[in-house]
Order: sequence, then structure tokens, then C-alpha cells
Amino acid sequence: MKDMDALKKYKQSRKKCFLFGLALAAAIFLLITYTVGLGAMELTYPDVLKIIWGKISGNEEVLYGIKEGAIAVVWKIRLPRIICGAFVGAGLATAGVIFQSILQNPLADPYTLGISTGAAFGASLAILLNMMFGIFLSVPVTALAFSLLTLIAVTAISMRGGGLVSSNLIIAGIIVSTIFSAGISFMKMLAGESVNSIVYWIMGSLGSKTWSDVALVAPVVLIGLAVSQFFTSDLNVMALGESDAEALGVNTKRTRFMYLALGSCITAVCVSVCGVIGFIGLVVPHLLRFSLTSDNRMLMPLSALFGAFLLCGADNVTRLISNGEIPVGVLTTLLGGPFFIYIFVRRKGSVRAE
Repeated sequence: MKDMDALKKYKQSRKKCFLFGLALAAAIFLLITYTVGLGAMELTYPDVLKIIWGKISGNEEVLYGIKEGAIAVVWKIRLPRIICGAFVGAGLATAGVIFQSILQNPLADPYTLGISTGAAFGASLAILLNMMFGIFLSVPVTALAFSLLTLIAVTAISMRGGGLVSSNLIIAGIIVSTIFSAGISFMKMLAGESVNSIVYWIMGSLGSKTWSDVALVAPVVLIGLAVSQFFTSDLNVMALGESDAEALGVNTKRTRFMYLALGSCITAVCVSVCGVIGFIGLVVPHLLRFSLTSDNRMLMPLSALFGAFLLCGADNVTRLISNGEIPVGVLTTLLGGPFFIYIFVRRKGSVRAE
């Protein structure tokens, strides 16, 4: 009887998650296609759909009667920025689910292992060398390279300290992050009056994104999400603890390393493209886990969709409320911090009530 009730609840939960996922997908489509027409040059919704369809299908006849300037604004400026934001949001939320499950730490997020700080150090170094010495280094490529070096360093320190267990990884991440943070502060001092370029990148922004940025981040996020989804059963077992997971036949070392590499690569690419955008990977999995499900098989895709919707919405707010560009990372941190405090206090209150 208990098994029947549990199966019934599971089916109800899956149905609820499926409907919520469909609603999120529809909301993302409407958000992208509607907000791309908003801004200094406002365009009608039918014209926006015509431009998008005409460019995707290659049917130039659909674009007849629409000004070239309007087509360029939609296709070359606004749409790549919004789509890039959707993929970055999805990637950060997916990485958040991975790290919270694999590290068994509800406060873990994509930046726990210092990946973002390593990327910020690499980007700051590239900006500084470009300004002071005229040495051209691609900011995204340098940020990506240093974020991957950070992962290697954290893994090596953790292995030397006793193995790839959660506590060792978190401590190693803090150590490496602290070193890179000091390096960033030193470079800010060297930059002098040009420090704004470094500070602006670190705050996180989706401004001036192009289709090349989308081409960099989209495949990594999609492949990472697909691989993560394929092994979510192992991730569910890993969340029970290492001893229980091994008793159930899961190779914990291999699974942990695979997910660490996967989550870190997703984070590295997202940060290398858009800078440090906080709280998406922390708040989104928490919100869905407490309100819908803790099953990673459903939580993973829902987090990706909700992260995409949330970051797209936040970026459009920063783009539309002010004539000056407001880094979206500032808004996500300002709103995400108090919201996470609310979730944390509410959860603790409900636990005490039980």
C-alpha cells in the first residue's frame, strides 16, 4: 500500500514538473520574442517575428517593408544578447544543481570551487595587458583558460589533502579563490584610472554580446545539460552520501570527478563570456527543490529553464530601465541575496515547526 502511494505521488510530481516545464518554455519564447522589440527603437511584435523567421529560414521576402536598421538592431544586437543570456542562465542553474548535489552542500553554487574567481583573474589580466602594453589577448579565451587552470589546481590540492571529498574540494576552492582575489586587487591597483574596465567586467554584463558568444556558450551548456541529465540517477544516489552510494554500486570517485569537470566547464564558459553573475546557480535550484521536487531527473531540466528565464528577465530589466548600461550581475546579487535569506529563514522556521 505504501509503495502504491509513493508511486502515485511520484507520478503526480512528474506531471506537475512537466506542466511547469512547458509553461517555462512558453514563457521563455514569449520573453525573447517580445522583449527583443523593446528599447530605444521600438518594434511591433509581428515585425520582430518576421525578422527572426526571415533570418532563420533565409527567406528574405518575409523582410520586405522592414527597415534595414530595424533588422540589424534585432538580429545583430538584441537577439544574440538575449539568447546568450538564456544559455548563460541555464548553464549557471545547471551547474548549481550539480555542485549542490555532488558536494552535498545546500550553499554550494557554480562559484564554490573558485572557478569564477579564476576566470575573473584571467579576464583582468587580459584587460590590463591590453591597456598597458598593447598586447592583445582575448578576454573570454583568457578567462576560460584561467578558470580551467583553477579547476586543475583545486583538484590537485584536494587530492594531496586526502582525496576528492566535499570538504577538501571546498577548502581548496577557498584557498585558490583567495589567492586569485588578491591578484585581482593588485591588478586593479596597477590599472589606475583604467580600473573601470576591470570592475565592469567582474560585475557581470550581457552587453555587446554577438552570435560568436552564443556559438561559444550554447554548445557547452546543451552538451553539459544532456550529459548531466543522462547520469542524474547516479547524482541522486550521490546525494545520499558516499558510503550509501558505494553500497548501491555507484563508482563515487569517477562520478564525482565527472560532475566536477562538467559543472566547472559549464561555469567557466558562462563566466568567460559574461563575467561574474551571482546567485542564479544558488537560488534557482533551491527554489525549485523546495517548491517542486528534489529529484535531479526533473530538477536539472527545470533549473535550466528557470535559470534561462530569470537571467533573461533580469537582463531586460537592466537594459530597459536606464539609458546607461547596468551590469546584470549587480541586479541578480541585489535581488538574489535578500531572496535567498527569505528562503533560508522560511525553511529553518518550517523545520522547527515540525
